[in-house]
Amino acid sequence: MLILVTYDVDTTSLEGQRRLRHVAKECMNYGQRVQNSVFECVVDFTQFTQLKMKLKGIISEDIDSIRFYHLGKNYETKVETLGVKKGVNIQGELII
Repeated sequence: MLILVTYDVDTTSLEGQRRLRHVAKECMNYGQRVQNSVFECVVDFTQFTQLKMKLKGIISEDIDSIRFYHLGKNYETKVETLGVKKGVNIQGELII
């Protein structure tokens, strides 16, 4: 299933800047960045639960927020892109 992860981390303090880096790094372990604070992650239920728990342990729930959008298994027909960053087949082959 495709999960869209969006986050807003308060960066007015050094601790907040550290949390922001940790949230981004953890999201990179599960998907790809498509906007500054937006990741597309193709995960199963177990992986989603792990990601959610890891992110919960990183953020300060009093001042930060994370939103998860469940786009399901047939996400190819649900995502449209305009502008410079075209959609990427995150299930396709990785070329290094």
